[in-house]
Amino acid sequence: MSRETLPWRLAWITGAGTGIGRSTALLLSSFGCDVVISGRRQKPLDEVAEQARARGYDGRIWPLAMDVTEPGAYQRALDEIQQEWTLPDLVILNAGNHIPMSLDELNLDNCRALMEINYFAVMAGLETILPRMRERGSGQIACTASLAGYRGLPTAAAYGGSKAALINACEALQVELAGSGVRLQVINPGFVKTPLTDRNPFAMPQLIEPDEAAHALIKGLKSSRFEIRFPRLFAAFMSLLAYLPDRLYFRLVKRGTGF
Repeated sequence: MSRETLPWRLAWITGAGTGIGRSTALLLSSFGCDVVISGRRQKPLDEVAEQARARGYDGRIWPLAMDVTEPGAYQRALDEIQQEWTLPDLVILNAGNHIPMSLDELNLDNCRALMEINYFAVMAGLETILPRMRERGSGQIACTASLAGYRGLPTAAAYGGSKAALINACEALQVELAGSGVRLQVINPGFVKTPLTDRNPFAMPQLIEPDEAAHALIKGLKSSRFEIRFPRLFAAFMSLLAYLPDRLYFRLVKRGTGF
């Protein structure tokens, strides 16, 4: 894959200091796409940019630190990007968090914290970016949700709920975006080895590395699909579970997770 085969010249990725965001930024850069990378901490972003330079990638990487939960953060960041470069062709709203929460640990603070970053912060990004892309008449936005948003899973009452809300919101917005020239996609990964999944207290089926996830993500971004999901077999299994009767679903999940 070369720069000529990519439909984007400038991408912006939030949550790009680690995990899927980091690997996707490096992969896009290796293909010749310029990438603005954002995250709360400057040091990991600088390390991503240095890694791309050390490898001699054609695409430039520009670290732009921001806290996606801070009011006005997207507005300020996008203004700066447009002043320095231009309005991105592709935006991946990837920032998120995961706090495993068992029944004994159930508390409203965790629920609110995860909704704030996994749902409200993404909606804040869409509120800022969509009008500018619609005015231009082109653009592509992908929002990172999760296969955990399909149905409830143990220890994921807060996390899965925030991702389910995001999936629903993206579906609703996509209906209205039809014919505008702006594409909206939802990314539903399974288990990807990151600092977040390292917190899970159970064995994770089909756990993949961030580099593998990045390749699957870019393939999905280039497709015409609304939903990008991976790894393939686990995603198909989770999709099947979504259609099972409740009684059978609860029995299978309890047996499979040991709860």
